[in-house]
Amino acid sequence: MSTMRAARISRPGADFEVVEVPIPDPAPGTVRIKVDACGVCHSDAMVKDGLMQGIQYPRIPGHEVAGVIDKVGAGVHAWSAGQHVGVGWNGGYCGECEPCRRGDFFACVKSVVTGLHFDGGYAQYMIAPASSLALFPDGLASAEAAPLMCAGITTFNALRNSSARPGDLVVVHGLGGLGHLGVQYAARMGFYTVAVARGKDKEPLAKKLGAKLYIDSQAVDAPAELKKLGGAKVILATVTNGPAMTEIAGGLGINGTMLIIGAVGPIEIPAMQLLMARQAIKGWNSGTAIDTQDTLAFSARNGVASMNEFFPLEKAGEAYERMASGKARFRAVLVME
Repeated sequence: MSTMRAARISRPGADFEVVEVPIPDPAPGTVRIKVDACGVCHSDAMVKDGLMQGIQYPRIPGHEVAGVIDKVGAGVHAWSAGQHVGVGWNGGYCGECEPCRRGDFFACVKSVVTGLHFDGGYAQYMIAPASSLALFPDGLASAEAAPLMCAGITTFNALRNSSARPGDLVVVHGLGGLGHLGVQYAARMGFYTVAVARGKDKEPLAKKLGAKLYIDSQAVDAPAELKKLGGAKVILATVTNGPAMTEIAGGLGINGTMLIIGAVGPIEIPAMQLLMARQAIKGWNSGTAIDTQDTLAFSARNGVASMNEFFPLEKAGEAYERMASGKARFRAVLVME
């Protein structure tokens, strides 16, 4: 077989088209992956709608990729055919620029994004830089774990790098694609985990995922309830609503930090609130391949699982629309035949 099926975008704003294209060969420093599954992420809108400059079309999106190395390019020595691997948002790093030399690989000045700057996982095969690869642990299935390559690492890595320690009050704001994973990670890290979302109907799920307490922000003043508990050490803000983030920040405690991982517009936090309680608002970029590998290992050892809906590649457009509408419970995943 010399061709493969791929779902691509021909131009900004276009619908997905499933086409037959040549199977690519790996260049030096890269590997070819036979894709098993690829998650459908909100960030794929950057390709779908042309929201980032520099994207060349046609482009195959997808940065929650899980599969098996099929062929290794020249100069790649740490990886071999047959290994079960994943590729996430971070498409590798140069290792030579100043951020890389300081260990800030996520901020590499030459970094590229999987599925934006090079073709991603909405295809039967893809090419990935060797520095973007994360090794799957034994027993973790591709289709079930594909969303951990972006939604998983973003929530896990933000929490483990936060100021929270076991026993601290950690709030997961939102119970969607990111939040349902955030609650699981927070609970298994030993935090006193509180889930905050809209609607009483979400409480059983929040408790099942590991939350000690659920707060319905439609029924009560959520920040006031958090203050009664002493205030949050960390609020993991997963929603995509600026005013809602602004409101929940009132539930921070002394030296508390709100970690923003949901992409939103402007938020407004009173300066005096931050000053008087030494609070902080911080954004968090997902991480690099080794962070993803840690995410996969932690998830396998501690039973963290993404809740997914599965679609064949030919229904990429349907999967994307279900994700974009917020109807997916909770992640949409394309599964290759």
